[in-house]
Amino acid sequence: MRITRMAALAAVCLAMLTWPGQSRAQQSSSPAPAPAPAPPERDPDQNLDALQPDFTISALPTTLRLPRFKSAFRVTHRFGRPLGSGSFGSLASDFFGLDSSAQIGLEYRFGLMRGTQGGIYRTNDRTIEFFLDHSVMQQSASRPIGLTAFAAIDGTNNFRDSYSPALGAVVSRKVGRLAALYAEPIWVNNANLLPSELVDHNDSFLIGLGGRFRVRRTTYVIVEGAPRFAGDDPGADHVTVGLEKLVGGHVFQINVSNGVGTTIGQLARGGSRKNWFLGFNITRKFWR
Repeated sequence: MRITRMAALAAVCLAMLTWPGQSRAQQSSSPAPAPAPAPPERDPDQNLDALQPDFTISALPTTLRLPRFKSAFRVTHRFGRPLGSGSFGSLASDFFGLDSSAQIGLEYRFGLMRGTQGGIYRTNDRTIEFFLDHSVMQQSASRPIGLTAFAAIDGTNNFRDSYSPALGAVVSRKVGRLAALYAEPIWVNNANLLPSELVDHNDSFLIGLGGRFRVRRTTYVIVEGAPRFAGDDPGADHVTVGLEKLVGGHVFQINVSNGVGTTIGQLARGGSRKNWFLGFNITRKFWR
């Protein structure tokens, strides 16, 4: 009996000694759990640029990048009745030109790769414009400016006649949290739609100038102009001023211009010296 008890006690002690080692051996022999996959890194181009909420000032391009494989849609509208024509009562009865005919444009742009975007824009005077932008550099702590190179070509009669290719660059400078300023040298071929043998100059060299000024967190005042400094000069330089509101993925802008042109080729042909036209733009980004 005594031997039996001692044997049982020895067995219990042996089990106590060997159990932790066996547990550790089992733990060490079991495979380690697989690490959780890291969440995909967000494309910084998808972040809101508070000083550059849109890809254009009004008609002139900006340095805002379009994220890769994302897209945006824009509607432009320029009413045809000049704000200075007729009496005030007549203008008011026409709701300040809103009852008149208008030049309407529809644009779709797509992010082809990081920093590169392209698109198509058509106005209801049957002009079609194709464009391509490439971001050369972005403003940062070590780079005082942003720079984008762009090319565009528009053609009348649904891109069958009178082609006007353009090459240019957009230089931008953000000023604190208050404004983004732009200078844009642009060359436009066939700015004069008459046959080239009938005109002395058929090219235009423009300097687009503009700014977007932040007056509230999501409210802006915009101004742009496109003075010509060489080549064809048929009339007054293009000028636009406007008020803009950012709402989620939409940008709403109401503007007043001295012309109804909105493609680069149309801007090269200038505007009116005395007439001003009411208009608006709406842009929708499809990733916000």
